[in-house]
Amino acid sequence: MTKTETNYPGGCLCGAIRFVATGEPLWAAHCHCQSCRRSTGAPFATFVGFPPDRITFTAGTLTAYASSPGVVRSFCGDCGTPMAFEADRFADETHLYLCTLDDPSAVSPTMHVHAGEQLAWLHLNDGLTRFRTSSRDGPPLP
Repeated sequence: MTKTETNYPGGCLCGAIRFVATGEPLWAAHCHCQSCRRSTGAPFATFVGFPPDRITFTAGTLTAYASSPGVVRSFCGDCGTPMAFEADRFADETHLYLCTLDDPSAVSPTMHVHAGEQLAWLHLNDGLTRFRTSSRDGPPLP
């Protein structure tokens, strides 16, 4: 008997973009960097990471924007929903905006990244591990 893999379907606000991510996510995190804040218009962005070959876009075509050297942010060209983040630095991952999943409660974030850029007026006492930059760049904050 083979194990059934978990599917995580999702899409944009208007429904023009649809995708399915398959298998277990690599991680899920809240990002507080200025670039993510500006791209979403929110105090932080929440992502879930999957290997690129585990994500299939089943409807629509993403619009891509090179937001900084080595970084591409993709979104729906019709409704503007941010959909994905890809970076040369994380070539083995595609970061999907967690709330584009049809069931965002299916995956729970386990950390905060770029907490060194968190807005001073934002107070979150969720007990999650916090990293000054990325989780790959050093130990968690005390």
